[in-house]
Amino acid sequence: MRRYPETVSRSEAMSYLLKTRREREPPLQEHAASEEQAAKINKVRELLGGLPTEMPGFLSDATIRRFLHARNWSTIQATKTLKEAVKWRRQYKPEKIRWEDIAERENEVKRAYITDYLDNNGRTVLVSRPSVKSVTSVKEQIKQLVYNLENLTMSSENAPENAVWIIDFRGWTLSSTPLAMTRQSLDIIQNYYPGLVAVAILCNPPKIFESFWKIMSYFIEPEMKEKVRFVYSNNSESLRIMTDMFDPDKLESEFGGRNTWGLDIVEYSERMRRRDQVRGASANANENTCST
Repeated sequence: MRRYPETVSRSEAMSYLLKTRREREPPLQEHAASEEQAAKINKVRELLGGLPTEMPGFLSDATIRRFLHARNWSTIQATKTLKEAVKWRRQYKPEKIRWEDIAERENEVKRAYITDYLDNNGRTVLVSRPSVKSVTSVKEQIKQLVYNLENLTMSSENAPENAVWIIDFRGWTLSSTPLAMTRQSLDIIQNYYPGLVAVAILCNPPKIFESFWKIMSYFIEPEMKEKVRFVYSNNSESLRIMTDMFDPDKLESEFGGRNTWGLDIVEYSERMRRRDQVRGASANANENTCST
């Protein structure tokens, strides 16, 4: 079985996949750690100046904690990244993207969707299928990515690294994922949504993917790179890792599970519209709080 960039034992991979980064770090006294985190969050708020008033929904304690967590609890680095994210959000307005903005074509939804099940650690799961040919522009594909990332943040308000990303490479070719688009996607994930993804599972990448991976590795932050794991359906060890991470009855069959139902577009559309309503209500509540 090929592994990128290095070979690890099954027990090591299992240990990594089934734990959050926080669980892998040296244990601290819970009360002392909580007080220290609160102090760092307050320090970042101080360094941000009036920005939390401008974007109270985005610059919540949970978001600041996630950025701190992703930047090794450096208040300086977390503040810098948050300021860059604020600048981007002013221009892009990701919180305004709704289901109707990205659901024009059914195959676009099948290229990337949030599952209706969680992993065994209660983390939200995003599935991407880059080999499914897109008929929209790169701009629209990036919008879909941002929409999904915004939805993943809903599940990470109380716990950093609370998303698992499964990428299905069946049928993938070099033309499936343009290098420029991949770099843009990485920039968005690493700079504007750091600390969101706990594990990225690359399923069945073909041999030709090795050269692509070598190039992309230069643009992936070390903290993000260590979260990447490669899984192959023709390797029983890989499949055991997947079935230990997920409920086999819910996990899609192409990833080693027993779920053969496929994606119900109608049900998924209804589910995402409900999520939009929750996000919209939360944004309105934050705006009302800010105005009072």
